[in-house]
Amino acid sequence: MLRFPDLLLVFAAVVSLGQTASAQPFDLGREATPEEIAAWDIDVRPDGLGLPEGAGSVTAGEEVFVEKCAVCHGDFGEGVDRWPVLAGGQDSLASERPVKTIGSYWPYLSTVWDYVHRAMPFGDAQSLSADEVYAITAYLLYMNDVVDDEDFVLSKGNFAETRLPNEDGFFMDDRQESPVFTRTEVCMTDCKETVEITMRARVLDVTPDEAAGDSADETRDQGVAAPESTALAAVPEPAAALDPGLVAEGEKLFRKCKACHQVGEGAKNRVGPVLTGIIGQPAGAVEGFKYSKPMAQAGEGGLIWDHESLGAFLANPKGYMPKTKMSFAGLRKQEEIDAILAYLESTAE
Repeated sequence: MLRFPDLLLVFAAVVSLGQTASAQPFDLGREATPEEIAAWDIDVRPDGLGLPEGAGSVTAGEEVFVEKCAVCHGDFGEGVDRWPVLAGGQDSLASERPVKTIGSYWPYLSTVWDYVHRAMPFGDAQSLSADEVYAITAYLLYMNDVVDDEDFVLSKGNFAETRLPNEDGFFMDDRQESPVFTRTEVCMTDCKETVEITMRARVLDVTPDEAAGDSADETRDQGVAAPESTALAAVPEPAAALDPGLVAEGEKLFRKCKACHQVGEGAKNRVGPVLTGIIGQPAGAVEGFKYSKPMAQAGEGGLIWDHESLGAFLANPKGYMPKTKMSFAGLRKQEEIDAILAYLESTAE
């Protein structure tokens, strides 16, 4: 049996051998090449450090987005099925059901660029060129009303100048200093005596509706008031003569609608119905198009697409008509609604 002094000698010998061995090369691996390092070194800082050279416009981004992104995220960033929503949700963060999108929640544009570049499109990550990533990012800015010019071009040069609306909503983690987290006494007072279920997952829309289900009926069954449709100020009727400038602006804005709708001579029904001369016509009345049940019922009930009703629908389609098939999140600016209505009015001439 080894005595304690002998054990110390053995331990010292092992340590000595280890030190001698570690000083020698193991002949394992090799140094990474500059190309291999560059392939991993793709992160981007909020100030733009790490961005490659390149540029992309809103228009080019729309084409790439429709081809490579819309299958999951929808033509307007509204999200297909349970895939992430990318646009809309402004002013919803303080509500019971916040919509966290690039325009409403994300703090830095660099996060958008880095994620698209690093992980998208799904199943074919890092297949996009730098120009395509710039273009998609520009289009996402446009869909979230961060930029309002479809000719806007995002590049390394102007990247740091573009800020997302919720940047100031993020702050440094102060839990080590905050008294809320540093207090040592556990609160065991003012506890609730009973626990009540006030909402069901089905009502919260965290699970898909069944084909025969109706969310409004489910809401009533649970004793919870159904949400009211978003109110919108009435859109004024147009003047006798349409403003050519407003019509031209509406035609430009109609690019947001062309993925689903056509107007003019030779127009055909696509994802959405033909909109030629739609103002003044009954809802759900375009021949050959299969409407959702709520839209067909609205038409049968006498809904006419005038400037007030169509303006309210364009502002918040699902708020104005729940269960509609139209997936567009809505136009946020009144001047955009006025311009689109003017353009649609002009198509009847």
